[in-house]
Amino acid sequence: MTEAELYSVYKGVYLPTHLHPAESLKYCEEFTFRPDDILIVTYPKSGTTWMQEVVPLIVSEGDLTPVLTVPNWDRVPWLEEHRAILLNLEQRPSPRVFATHFHHHMMNESYFKTKPRVLYVMRNPKDVFTSSYHYYGMASYLVKPGTPDEFMEKFLDGKIMFGSWFDHVKSWINAEEKESILYIFYEEMIADLKGSVEKIAKFLGKSLSQDVMEKIADHCVFKNMKQNKMSNFSLVPEEYMDQKKSEFLRKGIAGDWKNLFTEAQEQRFNAVYKDEMKDVTFKFIWD
Repeated sequence: MTEAELYSVYKGVYLPTHLHPAESLKYCEEFTFRPDDILIVTYPKSGTTWMQEVVPLIVSEGDLTPVLTVPNWDRVPWLEEHRAILLNLEQRPSPRVFATHFHHHMMNESYFKTKPRVLYVMRNPKDVFTSSYHYYGMASYLVKPGTPDEFMEKFLDGKIMFGSWFDHVKSWINAEEKESILYIFYEEMIADLKGSVEKIAKFLGKSLSQDVMEKIADHCVFKNMKQNKMSNFSLVPEEYMDQKKSEFLRKGIAGDWKNLFTEAQEQRFNAVYKDEMKDVTFKFIWD
């Protein structure tokens, strides 16, 4: 199926209509934030699922119940996604934890007024591309990726769901409300998960013991998360995600792009990256 059949355009970017029907977007537009809400913001395939595991455990001070009993899309719902309407989020006690893939300019009026706490997770775009390529091949609500060359052109042009990676990252690193945003890299979580848990907990004002942080980090290593059926998307029917084609939680590593890119693709990607990011002073872990 084509983009026209599967996607709608909202605030300038493609969204899969199956996941984001008009009534969901309206709900998101009208959503009222609280100052102590915690919002995980990512470009797709940048570590959202991982943060949906880590953050509730920091909030629960290491109690594993929420992550072992509630599917991650209800535990930390995407505000723009169709399930959000059904979850009575207005009734949830603080601190509520949500996720969004929105660009900064797509956030609603309440967000800019209230300035909830934001965890913005970034990942090397070559790995985002690689992970997306496999994901698009197994999800029925997304346009099939075609060849890596074809998908790369779409990715670099932002003609995929949630638009351009470059625009997304630049929109959030240039946000004015930086005092309420913690920037964190997927790669630093891989290198030192306990250190990342400590950093996030401090930002959220939670003082946790070393033992609790150790426990959270241990639970959230990729191989353990991959076994958790509340987090590995195995509960999603095969008609939507065919995990026989590619697992949703695939490898959880940094540098997997090297297994996919040809030398020509690497040069092409680097040239566009250099041009898109030429005025950016923010320091990325992969540069």
